[in-house]
Amino acid sequence: MKTSQKFFDHFIRLYRPFEGRLNVLLSEHGLYRAQWTVLYYIRNYGSATLVELAAYQGVEKPTMSRTIHRLVELGYLETTPTQDRREKKMQLTALGKEQYEKVRVALDAFEESILEGVSEEELEEAIQMMIDIRNRITEK
Repeated sequence: MKTSQKFFDHFIRLYRPFEGRLNVLLSEHGLYRAQWTVLYYIRNYGSATLVELAAYQGVEKPTMSRTIHRLVELGYLETTPTQDRREKKMQLTALGKEQYEKVRVALDAFEESILEGVSEEELEEAIQMMIDIRNRITEK
């Protein structure tokens, strides 16, 4: 097996169990990964439009619209108008900020436990490698 094949084999074998455990953890807080990713994006990058959030997650606008609708129903997001009346920005409500912080504590513990023994330098190298590979995928 070529090294590149091994790389992607291991990537898939890493991603699926991570995603599964992440969803179990998030379900304890009444969330799914897609919903968490919206909360995460807005908390870390600021208010965003549906189009920006869909692009970040790599999903279609109708899919993101359903996710946003559910987060609004839960009271975690609110919309604010922009200069373009056709577009609205999403931002976290006070309840959304509170929920984000609760979930973040649980996720920090989970992430730290699975990265135990990995140095900051190794993490930075892996992050850069993932960025480079993603850029090559999205360029095409």
